[in-house]
Amino acid sequence: MSNTKVLPLLEPDAEAAAPCCPPLTERPLSAEEAERTAATFKALGDPVRLRLFSLVASHEGGEACVCDISDVGVSQPTVSHHLKKLKEAGLLASERRGTWVYYRVEPSVVAAMAQMLKIA
Repeated sequence: MSNTKVLPLLEPDAEAAAPCCPPLTERPLSAEEAERTAATFKALGDPVRLRLFSLVASHEGGEACVCDISDVGVSQPTVSHHLKKLKEAGLLASERRGTWVYYRVEPSVVAAMAQMLKIA
């Protein structure tokens, strides 16, 4: 008897993929837009977080078990701390499956960041 349950796939939310801010070349950011955007980029400003984000983003199938990405040169509690910061910034989503947690990149956030950085 298995405790596994199949979850339905969600359709991408078109509004969620809308950038928070216009491309940088379109107009200056408002103070609120700059605060929100800085928090996202700040989460990636740490080398360990950037490496974890890269490991998840490049993992086969678009998601990675924490057991597959923990070897980044820091202790397991530190890995958990950094993954929590990436989740709080909206860059990663997670799902617990049994004793393991699986992470995936939030595509709408990455698309919004890419759109904002788009230069003509």
